[in-house]
Amino acid sequence: MSSLVTLKAAPRTDTGKGVARKLRAQGKLPAVVYGANEEALPLVLDNHETELLFRAISLENTIIQLEVEGESKPMPSLVREVQTHAFRPDILHVDFYRVQTGVELELDVPLRLEGTPTGVKDQGGVLEQVIYELSVRCVPSAIPEYFVADVSGLSIGDSFHVSDLDVPEGVVILRDLERTLCTVQAPTELASDTEDEEEDELEPEVIGAEEPDEDEEGEEPSEG
Repeated sequence: MSSLVTLKAAPRTDTGKGVARKLRAQGKLPAVVYGANEEALPLVLDNHETELLFRAISLENTIIQLEVEGESKPMPSLVREVQTHAFRPDILHVDFYRVQTGVELELDVPLRLEGTPTGVKDQGGVLEQVIYELSVRCVPSAIPEYFVADVSGLSIGDSFHVSDLDVPEGVVILRDLERTLCTVQAPTELASDTEDEEEDELEPEVIGAEEPDEDEEGEEPSEG
């Protein structure tokens, strides 16, 4: 199951771009939480605290307990959208989605590759990862932190598919079970590129070939 973390928040009564700019100037961050058949609730977060938390977790599948001032209990939520500045890493706004105990939801779970394939270690192959996360459907209590693909037994030409994963009970992967997650490729293209470069370096010089006149080559035609 994915880890549970907390984040403090306060309700926000004023909205609009001007208000958002003032909040950010004060080190605050505008946000909103919605879902679970409840009205959307505008929030204010501490910008520094939020950035530190977001760097430490997987945003796609970590349930965040929003501790909102004035609320009797935390709101379990998932990050649905993070708006950032066009050319800076600054966070501008965060959308949270309330989750309900026992109610299924769809989300993405990261995929991790573990081990060194035999085809890489002993045969000089190259491991190529095709998919880095998988969409799943499950109840909040069953959300996996990540999937693990043990690739140590793969030889050149072998692939690891969705069907090869160890999937926890109650989790449904919303992908074709025959979809390839990673594969071990022969280093033929790398070797071919190297050989081409070596051939270019060893290409014999033609004796007696005239070198272009540097003064004439590229000379602009005289006007008139």
